[in-house]
Amino acid sequence: MALIDPTARVADGARLADDVEVGPFCLVGPDVTLEAGVRLISHVNIQGVTTLGARTQVYPFASLGTPPQSVHYKGEKTTLSVGTDCQIREHVTMNTGTAGGRGATVVGNHCMLMTASHVGHDCLVGDHVIFANNATLGGHVDVGDHVFLGGLCAVHQFVRIGAQVMVGGLSGIREDVIPFGYAIGQNANLVGLNVIGMKRRGFSRSDLHAARAAYRDLFFGAGTFAERLTDLRGRVDQSPFISALVSFVDAGGNRALCHPSRGVVQPED
Repeated sequence: MALIDPTARVADGARLADDVEVGPFCLVGPDVTLEAGVRLISHVNIQGVTTLGARTQVYPFASLGTPPQSVHYKGEKTTLSVGTDCQIREHVTMNTGTAGGRGATVVGNHCMLMTASHVGHDCLVGDHVIFANNATLGGHVDVGDHVFLGGLCAVHQFVRIGAQVMVGGLSGIREDVIPFGYAIGQNANLVGLNVIGMKRRGFSRSDLHAARAAYRDLFFGAGTFAERLTDLRGRVDQSPFISALVSFVDAGGNRALCHPSRGVVQPED
């Protein structure tokens, strides 16, 4: 039987696994599902059609599953889904989706959201993503696996952030960031590749050389960007980086692609 503190309020209809812990002064709405091992520390607000995956922990004053912050929202029953083994720290907020978007906000497995970070409506966040303090996603943002978002960064609505990207603190991301990219700045630009992250994910030395060469060829090579991209399409079998890069660019989105600053010196191998 779930362990529910007597000061907590769990609405009729909420579905709690037998080993869930609901701490002091928590509020759990009628359409909430808390899977095995979920732990709400204290003063947590979970509302809407919200599911928290197994072993996810939520710290005081987080508020999850509240209505989307959208002028187009008219009270439709949309959802929030958070994966397994996530750490959701103090004052984190996540909204459900909108009928005009995905109808759902989704956060993957093994994610860590530090204090006061925010996931807007209709976002899709991958696995093993880290939000540093106050990192913020606008609505409809896609974030790939193993992304790190620096403290106080803000991501504009409809932006796509590829897998294994690193975003520096205090950055404003208004354009799509290629997989494995490193972006930073008030109006962020690419400043290279997330080489440390690539090494941690098992990229070999030859993979890194191929990735750096492809990055230089795409952003600093001769000819137009379209011509350089066409050249890379013929090299997708050379490395997983090139394959991921070409797939991401070809998929397109609502935003332009983030580029290095004009006049920046191309990176050395």
